[in-house]
Amino acid sequence: MASEVLAEVRDLSVWFPVGHGRTVRAVDGVSLQVRRGETLGLVGESGSGKSTTGLALLRLVNPTSGHVVVDGEDVTGWNRRRLRALRRRVAMVFQDPQASLDPRATVGASIAEPLVVHGLARSGKAQRQRVRELLDLVQLSPELAVRHPHELSGGQRQRVGIARALAGEPELVVLDEPIASLDVSVQAQIMNLLHELQERLGLTYLFISHDLAAVEHMSHRVAVMYLGRVVETGDPRAIYRAPAHPYTTALLSAVPGADPETERQRHRIVLAGDIPSPVDPPSGCRFRTRCPAAREECATTEPALEDVTPDQRAACLFAPDAARSLRA
Repeated sequence: MASEVLAEVRDLSVWFPVGHGRTVRAVDGVSLQVRRGETLGLVGESGSGKSTTGLALLRLVNPTSGHVVVDGEDVTGWNRRRLRALRRRVAMVFQDPQASLDPRATVGASIAEPLVVHGLARSGKAQRQRVRELLDLVQLSPELAVRHPHELSGGQRQRVGIARALAGEPELVVLDEPIASLDVSVQAQIMNLLHELQERLGLTYLFISHDLAAVEHMSHRVAVMYLGRVVETGDPRAIYRAPAHPYTTALLSAVPGADPETERQRHRIVLAGDIPSPVDPPSGCRFRTRCPAAREECATTEPALEDVTPDQRAACLFAPDAARSLRA
């Protein structure tokens, strides 16, 4: 796999004012790289900032600080005209296709919209031909082009969303919880389709999900987020075998297995309390208020991502010992 970086965020922060001088720190100092041809899995609980990171990569939300770089170009300050060109190279598949597709437009019209916006098929005949090709690419019948979203199943709607994202022939596709609203059997079909499209078209993915099993299946590398920060990154085989951060350890302990005997022996780590408010995050390590292995230093020192093994980095002052103590 090529090591060339296709897209990255550098010290990215996205803060939202909520009134009375308060600010939600949705993303707070995140640095990530997505290498050409790979799938980077971004995982975490709801409210961790993973979807906001994906939106900032497309410049669908404006960074408060930091930089967004695509193929070596800093796109952080680009205006609307230049961003149109960016959104041909970087596309997005949303979690809920029912909400992201215009209910008044036919499937064909929804898929053709990027072709019109980017000037890729100027005549009606060329648009219809390309729509048929895209429907075939996502394994849907061309006859569905005249249907409306409400006439399709959830899996079919998500395939339409994928076809629309691919209409501009992007290099990078941000997949924001693309299987979360689907039945389990359909989830597997969509993940297999994404694998096939990646191999066939040479795509690069940012795969955002709270589903750890799906992230393991899809990803070449994984980044774990908690309360607006990245707390662990690395090879999924290394992370899933021996997580180095206590938060990752707790997340993985909750993943159910297929073997009943293994399930009976599994030690699940139950975290105390709720995720703190991103309006007023804890000092030092943001996970310390819920971490069973927290010590006094965790309240005063903010940990940086540092190498733990050749395949892992963790933002924990006592990694990997803290994570190991939770697994014991």
